Amino acid sequence: MDHAAVLALFDREVREGARPDGPGARVERAHGVVRRVGAGDDWSAVLWSDLDGTTADEAIAAQVRYFAGLGQEFEWKLYGHDLPADLGERLEAAGFTAEPAETLMVADLEQVALDSEPPEGVRLLRVTDAAGVDLMAEVHARVFGRDTARMRRDLSGRLAAAPDTLVAVVALAGDRPVGAARLETVPGTRFAGLWGGGTVDGWRGRGLYRALVAHRARAAAALGHRYLQVDAMDTSRPVLERLGFRPLTTTTPYLSPPIA
Repeated sequence: MDHAAVLALFDREVREGARPDGPGARVERAHGVVRRVGAGDDWSAVLWSDLDGTTADEAIAAQVRYFAGLGQEFEWKLYGHDLPADLGERLEAAGFTAEPAETLMVADLEQVALDSEPPEGVRLLRVTDAAGVDLMAEVHARVFGRDTARMRRDLSGRLAAAPDTLVAVVALAGDRPVGAARLETVPGTRFAGLWGGGTVDGWRGRGLYRALVAHRARAAAALGHRYLQVDAMDTSRPVLERLGFRPLTTTTPYLSPPIA
């Protein structure tokens, strides 16, 4: 894989060329940035920027003003190669808070392993309705310890409005959900994203995470995508590397200041 070429393609197609990816979401370009504006309290973020030392501070201030006017907090999704080099420091000076960094990893679907199956006694169920969403939410609550109200709403909305852009799957041991994950796609791009992969205690280290990745990789290939991308935590990076993923850069969420 030509890392520089794939990273440039990712920037162009996924970030600078971002498209609306959920019910009510819109993508806007202003003040040197591309931003996703979610409906209501849906996730909003700056996805891409073309800034330098003379324009960055005003661009940051402009985004803070814009989202404050909407009554929304938002995320500035900063990548390790974004300019200026001190953009993270400028965001912190403006009141943003950095979340833990992750690694942007990409796999070429012509090279990634696609043959992993779930462990014995586990089946993978495609999520298509409210009952499936409930099963996914149960896994997310157990694995990540987060409130799942937004996830339920977003997933249900996307299944209703754009089911062809989402492959959501839950792993069942008998009737018990023990893992879940989703694939999000943007038609017309060469990338598909892996999100929300998680395995409950007692099932880790048994090949289930690997099987969930392979299942979604097969789905992405069938939909005509060339690359899989994932924002990987340190715990999942070794598994992904064994499957053929390669690190391209880091990505750090910077959370906007609270709205006064």
